[in-house]
Amino acid sequence: MLKRVILLVGFLTTFSLSYAQHEAAPAAENANAPATEQLTEQQKTQIENKEYIDHHLLDAHSFDIMVTKSGKHIGFSLPVIFYDKDNGVQAFMSSEFHHGESVVNRNGHYYKLFHEKIYKTDAAGTINVNDHGHATNEKVLDFSITKSVFMILFTALLMIWIFGSMAKNYRKSPIPTGAGKIFEPLVIFVRDEIAKPNIGPKYKKYVSYLLTVFFFILFLNLFGLMPFGINVTGNIAITVALALLTFVLTQFTANGNYWKHIFWMPGVPVPMKIIMMPIELLGVFIKPFALLIRLFANMSAGHIVIMSLIALIYYFKNVIAGVAFPFLTFVIYLLEVLVAFLQAYIFTMLSAVYFGMANEEHGHEGEEGEETAHA
Repeated sequence: MLKRVILLVGFLTTFSLSYAQHEAAPAAENANAPATEQLTEQQKTQIENKEYIDHHLLDAHSFDIMVTKSGKHIGFSLPVIFYDKDNGVQAFMSSEFHHGESVVNRNGHYYKLFHEKIYKTDAAGTINVNDHGHATNEKVLDFSITKSVFMILFTALLMIWIFGSMAKNYRKSPIPTGAGKIFEPLVIFVRDEIAKPNIGPKYKKYVSYLLTVFFFILFLNLFGLMPFGINVTGNIAITVALALLTFVLTQFTANGNYWKHIFWMPGVPVPMKIIMMPIELLGVFIKPFALLIRLFANMSAGHIVIMSLIALIYYFKNVIAGVAFPFLTFVIYLLEVLVAFLQAYIFTMLSAVYFGMANEEHGHEGEEGEETAHA
């Protein structure tokens, strides 16, 4: 049954993304008509495809499911909240921007949405750009509930509901029911195969965090494979926040042995201790950096590959491309389902490894010799 569901979602996603790519092309062509008059049809298609892929990877102030042939956006608006030093805190729904086509007037101050960023402008909605195409208008401090924030909140509530109901059921009976039948093996796997081997006897105080971060990343990764363009874990700001949590928890729960190995490595000559200290200290910051880059790069790459394969259909425009690329896209999509689980596992496992290093008690062979000599 689960395999059938995955196959069905895969086919729906492939064709939904393909349809969205096809419908977005005319809009992109109209937007760039003055700049692409001298370009060939294939060059125009290449530019349109790149713009669509970039748009898919960006966060958004409204939750759009698809765009119809007439240009109508199907979805719903989200709250826009920002702070302007000249106008204070402002709040309204994103529908007032009309997907960047309208200028919003608040107390005589004008704001416009440009590439999903809010800029101050004039009544005509003028956006000044530099040679690289970046807006030079003054930006506001944006606290909006964007599509990524909405999915984070939705995922958090979903997890509370699922695992809250599982906890209630376990109070009545040790036998799992409902969602517990699916998630209990994963919970046990995280505890027995990730936490215990990598952390050791003190694993219990980290299990709740490891379970939370595993399912949080897993759910967001799977939601990212839906045909709505929800690229949360492909947003580097999200992966930075997750890596910072692991970093802070590691440093604040570490024992003295951990800090001793960083600032004064036992069992090595004094000159080597001085050389090793900055290297070990640098390693403290490299570890969370590796965490955030790995998750961000892998999830973004998956989205780019899938969207690029779909874009090739409209680039070549022949029967072979129309048959081969949808099939290849579907195969890559199924591979991305595996990657979604794998990246959640890797992030959780590496976090457990760092926790284990921070709580390691036993000494090395050289340390024992050094302690004996001091005695």
